[in-house]
Amino acid sequence: MKNLSRLLFAMLLVLGYSNANAQDKNNPWQITIGANAVDFFPVGEDAPQGDIFAEYFNVGDHWNILPSLSTISVSKYLSDGFSFGVAGSLNKIDKFGDDSRDDLSYYGIDGTIKYSLQDLIGCKTFDPYLGVGGGYTWVDEIGAGTLNGTLGFNIWFNENIGLTVQSSYKHSFEDYLSTHFQHTAGISIKFGGSDTDGDGIYDKDDACPDVAGLAAFNGCPDTDGDGIEDSKDDCPNEAGLAEFNGCPDTDGDGVADKNDNCPTVAGLKALAGCPDADGDGVTDADDKCPSVAGPAANQGCPWPDTDGDGVLDKDDKCPTVKGTVANYGCPEVSDEVQKTLNAYAKTILFDTGKSSIKTQSAAVLGDIIKILNEYPNSKFTVEGHTDSVGSDATNQKLSEARAGAVKDYLVTNGIDASRLSSIGYGESKPIDTNATSKGKANNRRVEINLAK
Repeated sequence: MKNLSRLLFAMLLVLGYSNANAQDKNNPWQITIGANAVDFFPVGEDAPQGDIFAEYFNVGDHWNILPSLSTISVSKYLSDGFSFGVAGSLNKIDKFGDDSRDDLSYYGIDGTIKYSLQDLIGCKTFDPYLGVGGGYTWVDEIGAGTLNGTLGFNIWFNENIGLTVQSSYKHSFEDYLSTHFQHTAGISIKFGGSDTDGDGIYDKDDACPDVAGLAAFNGCPDTDGDGIEDSKDDCPNEAGLAEFNGCPDTDGDGVADKNDNCPTVAGLKALAGCPDADGDGVTDADDKCPSVAGPAANQGCPWPDTDGDGVLDKDDKCPTVKGTVANYGCPEVSDEVQKTLNAYAKTILFDTGKSSIKTQSAAVLGDIIKILNEYPNSKFTVEGHTDSVGSDATNQKLSEARAGAVKDYLVTNGIDASRLSSIGYGESKPIDTNATSKGKANNRRVEINLAK
């Protein structure tokens, strides 16, 4: 009677626990009813017991089985695969290792924290788990606390019902109670689904369990009532059309208001719903010439050609001077102009044996500057030459200095330095004989030629 009272107390603890404290989050509670077997042999202790795991499956010689309902457990899912459960069990012991006993009573109550491996293996029906916990076990009149390690699995036939099989190693804290294995098999039932948002759809079937919704949308809401659930509605607070994912199109131009830069005026899809009266691809609001077609780069207005040379100002490197298309709108230097330049350049006078320009050359240099200004896009090279009087080195140095002096004069008087370069050739490029005074005079010269 005393042992029966202990078992009743254990059962009350189990049932009381179910009212105090999740198998998965949709069915947090699990109750298992079945039978258990107790085995004192394969625990690694001295005879009449055997080595650890020795004859582990020797049912006939070592397992104590009560052929009736002998175990019940209740557990609750916590989170992240963990659950906690309490179990009560009873049995009769007539096999103690290799020895026999005279139907000793066995009662146990145990608490276990379990970790499910189901998510790791990715299987919905096979649910292996590991457990650790402790409890209290009585064999006849002897009772002691135990530390338990558990390995088991569930096989779920459907969402709520399955078969549970587990084996627990129960290590006694007292020498007078032997360490042993307890094997359990039973039917398990999961239950206790909740409806967090109170919309009449249980969380396990509710796609939006924290927000009240409609059954037609698996528990998800449709705030604006346009027949499109909020999660698929790009405008959940404004009733709209299905073709625009729930957004309105106020001006009816086929562009949803949220994407329409001109939502109250019908326009073109290509221009984000805004109109383009002249059809030039620039919206009227941004078009400086809304009634005349022009490029977007010029704010919708046609490009001007100020000098009328057929090259638009945007491409014309000389927009105020008429030129040729081939020369990007700038005038080209003709052979005649080139000859005129060199005719002037040859009359530039220098002090004898020096690179300083004589003052009487100012007029001819002015004429050269006027010509260069007429061709602002052209680049020129100032070339210096000498006769053969003197050494090569002296003549080379003098030719470079005179060419540089002319270049500096032109830059000082307004010609962009980037358009000019200078070079000296010494006596290496004569244009006349150096045997006569006249020939030498012709060879002493400066030329201004188009840069190559």
